[in-house]
Amino acid sequence: MKMYSREHQWVELKGEKAHMGITEFAARQLGDIVFVELPAVSDKFTAGEVIARVESVKSSSEIYIPVCGKVLTIKEELYDAPEMLNADPEGEAWIAELRLENPEELNELMTKEEYLSSLPI
Repeated sequence: MKMYSREHQWVELKGEKAHMGITEFAARQLGDIVFVELPAVSDKFTAGEVIARVESVKSSSEIYIPVCGKVLTIKEELYDAPEMLNADPEGEAWIAELRLENPEELNELMTKEEYLSSLPI
C-alpha cells in the first residue's frame, strides 16, 4: 500500500525495500518534465531532505524524501526519459528504491484517501 506525504511524494513498502516517487497531482502541477536529477546509489537521507530535483517547462522543483532511508537503486531510465514522471508517476516512474531506516515512519504518512482529501479542490 502506498503512503503519501503533504509534499506530494509517495512511498510503497515492498518487502524489505520501498519505492518512492511523486504523486499524480505533483506531476500535473509541474507540467511537462524535461530533466531529472537523481540521488546516488548508497546515499542516505533523513526524512524531509531533498532526494531529487526535476525541471519542467514551468519550473524547477525539489523532491523531498518522506522517510529516512538509504538509496539502493535509482530509476535510471528517467535520465533519458524524464517524461515518464508525467506518464506514470505512481507506477513505473518511481524515483528511488530505498532501504528504510525506520519503517514505522510510514505510519506518519497519509493513506491515498487522506492525501486526496487534503488536496485543493
